[in-house]
Amino acid sequence: MRDVLFLPFADGMEIAVAADGSAAVGDKPGDVVSAPADVVAYFAARVALMELVSVGAEARAIVLQNFIADDRWEALCRGIGRACRELGIDPPITGSTESNFPTVQSALGVTAIGTVANERKRIGITPEEAKFAVIGRPLVGSAVLAHPEWVAPLSLFAALLRSPYIYELIPIGSKGIYYEWTQLLAANGRQGRACACPLPLFSSGGPATSVLVSYDPDGESEIKKQAGSLFFPLHVEW
Repeated sequence: MRDVLFLPFADGMEIAVAADGSAAVGDKPGDVVSAPADVVAYFAARVALMELVSVGAEARAIVLQNFIADDRWEALCRGIGRACRELGIDPPITGSTESNFPTVQSALGVTAIGTVANERKRIGITPEEAKFAVIGRPLVGSAVLAHPEWVAPLSLFAALLRSPYIYELIPIGSKGIYYEWTQLLAANGRQGRACACPLPLFSSGGPATSVLVSYDPDGESEIKKQAGSLFFPLHVEW
């Protein structure tokens, strides 16, 4: 099951909703990981937007829930705007701030809302002959900031979305590579016995620093060229 909610909208169209939250990461005394507000918002928006556009939806609006402080609003919007620019989109941003009570720990939520035509939904379209790979390394917490070179860039993600060789893209979340692989297979009515990858299969993917892809074997060399050192094959035992 994908982390996207679909709602009937019009003939042949659906509303798609994806969300992400962040807590204990920021510049407040109680935060576990120290990071500027704009960086925190960037990674939260990254997750929600990757989930949304990976299913074929077009982003229409972003809702920001700011539980940090009113004076962080502009910085948070800058971070969200950065994620949008890297994906080549420009949806409007609205939201709300908790300004009645001070907090000792940072928290925010980002919801991405879009629309998708039924025939453009990228779910359950992976054929049996497809191969699998992970692009980027799964990272969480301070490792995300310490190793930006291991994070799959949004520009690369956008390029993979446009690739004629890519079938489906799954942002890897906190449940890890193996979980997302089983979910991808389930969406296609399949089940694998096991899989192997140079990366840890059960580590948290944090703010979607990596993505699972199913692809046409004929395009493997092109995909490897695009991803470079961020390409990690996922070998499947059926």
